[in-house]
Amino acid sequence: MAFSIALQSNASNDDIEQVIVSAEKTPRLLSDLPLSVSQLGQQELQGIDAVHLNEALARVPGAWISRGNGQEQLTSLRSPVLTGAGSCGEFFIAEDGVASRPSGFCNVNQLFELNTEQAAAIEVIKGPGTVYYGGNALHGVINVISPEPRAGGELKLEAGPDDFARAQMRIGHKADEQSIELRFSGSHDGGYKDDSGYDQQKLGLRHDYTGDQWTVKTLFSASNLNQETAGFILGKDSFKDSDLKRSNPNPEAYRDASSWRLSSAWSRAVSDDAELTITPYARSSEMEFIQHFLPGQALEENKQSSFGVQAKWQQTISSDLIWTLGSELEYADMELREFQENDTDHPSAFLRATIPAGLHYDYQVDSNLVALYSQWRWQLSEDTLLDAGVRYERLEYDYDNLTTDGTLKVDGSQCLLFGSPRTCRHARPSDREDNFDNVSYQLALQQDFTEQLSAYVRLSNSFRAPQTAELYRLQKGQTEANLDSESLQSLELGMRYLSEPLSLQLAAYTMRKDDFIFRDGDGFYIDEGKTKHKGIELDAKLKLSDQWQLAVAANWAEHLYDNNPDPSLGEIKGNDIDTAPNTQFNTRLRWQPNAQLSTELEWLYLGDYYLDPQNLHKYSGHSLLNLRMAWQQDEWRLAARLTNLTDRDYAERADFAFGDYRYFVGQSRGLYLSAAYSW
Repeated sequence: MAFSIALQSNASNDDIEQVIVSAEKTPRLLSDLPLSVSQLGQQELQGIDAVHLNEALARVPGAWISRGNGQEQLTSLRSPVLTGAGSCGEFFIAEDGVASRPSGFCNVNQLFELNTEQAAAIEVIKGPGTVYYGGNALHGVINVISPEPRAGGELKLEAGPDDFARAQMRIGHKADEQSIELRFSGSHDGGYKDDSGYDQQKLGLRHDYTGDQWTVKTLFSASNLNQETAGFILGKDSFKDSDLKRSNPNPEAYRDASSWRLSSAWSRAVSDDAELTITPYARSSEMEFIQHFLPGQALEENKQSSFGVQAKWQQTISSDLIWTLGSELEYADMELREFQENDTDHPSAFLRATIPAGLHYDYQVDSNLVALYSQWRWQLSEDTLLDAGVRYERLEYDYDNLTTDGTLKVDGSQCLLFGSPRTCRHARPSDREDNFDNVSYQLALQQDFTEQLSAYVRLSNSFRAPQTAELYRLQKGQTEANLDSESLQSLELGMRYLSEPLSLQLAAYTMRKDDFIFRDGDGFYIDEGKTKHKGIELDAKLKLSDQWQLAVAANWAEHLYDNNPDPSLGEIKGNDIDTAPNTQFNTRLRWQPNAQLSTELEWLYLGDYYLDPQNLHKYSGHSLLNLRMAWQQDEWRLAARLTNLTDRDYAERADFAFGDYRYFVGQSRGLYLSAAYSW
């Protein structure tokens, strides 16, 4: 987390007229949306100056981006921190409303591909996404919004501990009909741990055009990451050991990843009461990394190329009714290859025998997605709004195994343990086609009691089809995985009070997930899991005086197993799901004595959580203090932030696996300084 200075205006509460884009891919006032959505605006993101996205999203109640090493992360939105090949499929990650990756080929680390450092806003829908989003929006949506082009430019330089350095620039031109802006962010981190660190670059180019008939917004973005990765340290509370906390058990580990995305939204008024928007898009990504966390440490290479088009027709039927009809078509070419260079080095003779050197997987999948949705916003009275929507989506996979089918080595020989045949771990299905048809819905009612106070109730569901890795990257003799789509049903009650001194959003929810996909004790992917979730979230900002403001983002949640799908786990129904803290708090006190100077003290609290389904091992949680300060005068902005003010020993992420506690270590106290000049 970070100590930094947040420079924000002395103006009244920012949430009063907050405009949200993500919910309907159309700008709308927060007060008009009957669902739980949070926004971090450009000014707030500038104040945070996050080195890792978890520093920013810590301000969103119900969200936790669990940091691994470097830029790696795992995501939680009204959920546990989910792991495994398909866990990333629980969340819809988007840039200007377009998914950053194709359906079926997510990556748990894909958020680091987006330019969150220079975003106009990051908007987070918690719980099932609206019908504007399809599969992967079970637990929520994270949408990174690019800034509108501005005239002039800015250069920013930053330095911090462990040889951290970051340079950012933007330059733009604005005319009557069109404007353009180029943004770049480049960072270097020498690494808190031994033999670690990364270099990362992000580029954004946006062009806006406003003509007599069409309004066009075009965005090209790209990213590159070269990371030397540090692995878990082992042993109970080892993150408190000064000799271990900076050690790196996996100096050989690395991750290289690159991506680009291009989208262009074309909008025009077809008549006085109808608007059409067409958004073609294309994207590509490549990644390779050593799986240092698995026996054998095989190298994975994956890549995808995809393109598609979104279309939306919005019709004002009457002064009380707005109807939207939308569709999406998408094609993707996805590839994955896993190769192990050396024989498995492990104390277990069984693992050495069944995880051979050589090629493990080599496959290619073509996918086709077709989606159709419709939404109705009906103003039943001056103070009552009904929101209803439905979405149908079909996802088809055409899988082609490019190497030997089955569970033998790719050369056709058997795995042998003391001369006896054994099933090799890596199972490769024969060529096949799979398709998934899913429907989601939303039904919400909002009642305005006064201009400031409103309440809503929302019933919704969402789904995700199995990811390609869950269907075709099998193990231990499972040569076919017949999986259904996961589904999640949600009931949410919410209340908002928006005034100049006080902005308050309160939400309570209960959710049930069926056909939860996981890998059982035999190493097989099955879809027999059931879980249930409930929680309360608070997002409040209070203007104490002209100079002081208090902000609180807090949530209490309970995420439980709701059946016993895997005999190897024993009786777990009713247990807490692992890596699911019940309580989280983010409290900020800001002092702004004048328009130039701002100081913010932040308290972060993460409650304890279990590390295994049996609830036998636990991480005790932690509290952190961060301080931010900034001074701005005309074209200059100087800022400082002090992270982990009390130099607390803590773990960014903890788990229990292979019979031992494992930790990604939180960093010690760190001072970051930055200077920016704009023109």
